[in-house]
Amino acid sequence: MFTLIPYQKFRDTPSVRFFDITIANSNARDLVFHEGPAVSPNNSAAGHWQFYLHPNQQDNLLALTGGRTFYLVNFSWKTPFHIVRLKANGDILQLPPGTFHRSVSDAEGSLVLNQAVRTARATVASEFRVYNSGEIPRLWRATHRSAPAPQTHGFEEFGRLRVA
Repeated sequence: MFTLIPYQKFRDTPSVRFFDITIANSNARDLVFHEGPAVSPNNSAAGHWQFYLHPNQQDNLLALTGGRTFYLVNFSWKTPFHIVRLKANGDILQLPPGTFHRSVSDAEGSLVLNQAVRTARATVASEFRVYNSGEIPRLWRATHRSAPAPQTHGFEEFGRLRVA
């Protein structure tokens, strides 16, 4: 299952916040900037949701600015479909290898730091492949509006979330 990891705040003084956001064993850093309400990966030409899935990488995602909503599917979880909202200065979202994921930024965009943990087998080709839900029936069924409602996390300030 995914994990939301709190981190250590060292100091909080006027206009200054200082945190230790270290992820043990992290051996790669990705900085992902979304300008405006970006979607990653984009929908297919036919309008199907597309996802990333890292077979050899654990993601550890921290929103530095703005907010981002992650759509997660992992068929080994009791409830396969989850929607998790990350906002700046919130928890770190840890995704295990084998988790389908996509994200949508808030209207003002977002900046997310990923302190990944990659195995020796990880390559750009293996870890950043795009999976089209329109070509994977089980993934399409899990995320379609007729599927059971996903579990949501981090939306308390917005009230109940509705999935389109």
